[in-house]
Amino acid sequence: MDYMIETQDLSKTYGDFTAVSHLNLHIARGRIYGFLGPNGAGKSTTMKMLLGLTRPTGGRFQIDGLEYPKDRKEILKKIGSFIEAPAFYGNLTGEENLRILQQILKLPLSSVEWALKTVGLYEFRRRQAKKYSLGMKQRLGLAGALLGQPPVLILDEPTNGLDPSGIHEIRTLIRSLPQQYHCTVLVSSHLLSEIQLMADDVGILNHGHLLYEGTLEGLNRYAREEGLPTENLEDTFLAMIAEDNLKRGERL
Repeated sequence: MDYMIETQDLSKTYGDFTAVSHLNLHIARGRIYGFLGPNGAGKSTTMKMLLGLTRPTGGRFQIDGLEYPKDRKEILKKIGSFIEAPAFYGNLTGEENLRILQQILKLPLSSVEWALKTVGLYEFRRRQAKKYSLGMKQRLGLAGALLGQPPVLILDEPTNGLDPSGIHEIRTLIRSLPQQYHCTVLVSSHLLSEIQLMADDVGILNHGHLLYEGTLEGLNRYAREEGLPTENLEDTFLAMIAEDNLKRGERL
């Protein structure tokens, strides 16, 4: 299979604490990969390593055939990202904030208009960012990630703060991206029902270790074989995490 993102034994430690341990991800080109795990599982740390925001303490990774750290600058040109709460200049409008990114990335001005329209913010483009609701700020962050239509999108909790209608709109948008813009999406979310509707493949992380990677259909088969719930992704996920935590407790 053609992988857009691949990691080999990727690890990150902070002193005696291991945030990510020997992680082997295989994210296929042109698909949506749902990255799941409880708080502190290592999802955000992994995403930050892929973006070069924190240096791995072990292992390596490739994005679109480029290897970190040798090809770090070329890798960053291929990625649009939305990590944690997006930061903006509150006194500038949404449009002005995106124009700063557009100029840094040396993109055409038309890319700003396209991104604002794509996330449904065009009519609010001249409103100051500090007057945006939380949901609108999430949309603006997603617009920034989409600038230039990068081949890779790394999105951490992109629907945080949105109402049900907004969640549906952003989910529909993300779902359409691989086909319309030929991109690959790595997305994390605590809304497992949304990942179930959005993702082609999933990776489940706990205490920095990968418990499962594969298609949703494959996860259902795995759960049945292991005697875990298969009614929905949330039940399967919670059972897998509880089982892994129990095994870890037994080893201590």
